[in-house]
Amino acid sequence: MSTQANEPSLTGRTKSQIEADLGATRERLAASVSGLIDEVHPTRIKQRTVDRLRAAIQTRKDDARAYVFNSRGDLRTDHVITLASVAAGTLTVVLVLRSLLNRGRR
Repeated sequence: MSTQANEPSLTGRTKSQIEADLGATRERLAASVSGLIDEVHPTRIKQRTVDRLRAAIQTRKDDARAYVFNSRGDLRTDHVITLASVAAGTLTVVLVLRSLLNRGRR
């Protein structure tokens, strides 16, 4: 005895309902597999990593710009003087260490 498309089966569903459920399940499975492939594909991993790095670099640039310039675009001279002092101090330490090391070699 075969069931027709509109006759209920033993589960209380028609053949067309079962086929529709199978089709929907097949589509969900295909979408899941596609999503998994997209997530683990080396090119996509590389692209996500590059995007994260670009975003991090942009954030750092924006932070540095905000440290030197205020919201109106005016230069923050107190911060610039601090940065120049740190750079000059670092250069002085490097030059002193270099000269001391050169003296020890003579």
